[in-house]
Amino acid sequence: MRHFGQIAPEVRKRLFHQEPCTFTADSPARLLSTALGATLYSPATRPRLAEDVLKQAARGVVSMVLCLEDSIDDAEVPAGEENLVRQLDDLAKPSDADVPLLFVRVRTPEQIPDLVRRLGPAVRLLSGFVLPKFTEERGIPFLEALAAAEAATGHRLFAMPVLESPDLLYRESRVQTLEGIFRAVDKYRDRVLALRLGVTDFCSSYGLRRGPDMTAYDVQIVASVIADVVNMLARADGTGFTVTGPVWEYFRVQERMFKPQLRQSPFLEVQAVELRSKLIEHAMDGLLREISLDRANGLLGKTCIHPSHVLPVHALSVVSHEEFSDAQDILRPERCGGGVLRSAYTNKMNEVKPHRAWAERTLLRAEVFGVANEDIGFVELLAAGLSD
Repeated sequence: MRHFGQIAPEVRKRLFHQEPCTFTADSPARLLSTALGATLYSPATRPRLAEDVLKQAARGVVSMVLCLEDSIDDAEVPAGEENLVRQLDDLAKPSDADVPLLFVRVRTPEQIPDLVRRLGPAVRLLSGFVLPKFTEERGIPFLEALAAAEAATGHRLFAMPVLESPDLLYRESRVQTLEGIFRAVDKYRDRVLALRLGVTDFCSSYGLRRGPDMTAYDVQIVASVIADVVNMLARADGTGFTVTGPVWEYFRVQERMFKPQLRQSPFLEVQAVELRSKLIEHAMDGLLREISLDRANGLLGKTCIHPSHVLPVHALSVVSHEEFSDAQDILRPERCGGGVLRSAYTNKMNEVKPHRAWAERTLLRAEVFGVANEDIGFVELLAAGLSD
């Protein structure tokens, strides 16, 4: 696997000063947690799930979650499990199948050993499990079940806890809940690949839903939770974890809102098309702003529920030539004693000690997502992916 691997080699050479690295499901956890990128969720009940996985991998998706939890009805769980096992078995038959990192979002700890047993040899396709509504009390049984399943199969399995409990949202219980979450994930540190934020659940506790023109950071109660999660669980001192960005819910401007206008007058057709184009651009602008704010606030990667979100997340994850130049300068061996230096782009101050953690994270992101050529920006990266 590699990011932008779906793009022709000659095009990648034009786009990148340093191309994204290749990696596999067996790569080091630190690399994989950065490489998750846009993690695409899909209900496990989809009748052509195996086909969908291969199709999305060919389009540049490198991580997927096959969901048995909130994306399906309670009554569909047994059928969803059966379909998941059957589809992964089909996917495992061609041993050279190019599949992304695959995770299963379960509802209960008991599902983990049961699914692993039913999958048999096909478990090799799984990179791990997504653990819902994670707190210390609720999460420990999930982590114990995952560790036991890994020991039984000899196959490495990662956990991705989802932070979405109301106890995490409520001010009076937030710090205590975060302390408990840290104790749980720290105990199983080697098995926790990333922490995911369930912002939709946060909003539901107050009957809120952000519109397409608002980011999660515009909803103040949500922004305060994100800040505290990063503060306590994503520190750059070696104790922190990768925390991924929240889901963006919007992906299409409905055609039907224009149909009545078109029936009333053919002269309105051009106006309707222009309006639709502006609304699509407006909806995309909200997503792009949120992706940028995710990274500015210490989050990496993003939960996605539609394939159209994947490329923007990946394109905005590419390290710019200027960022790469600054990070390299800061981490030069002769600079280990500290000091201040002018950026090679002559537009900022690089202070070696305070900026070191940023530089280290930037070079890891550069390894995974690549470094753009000096004249290449988000628009060129997006266009190359869309035209492929």
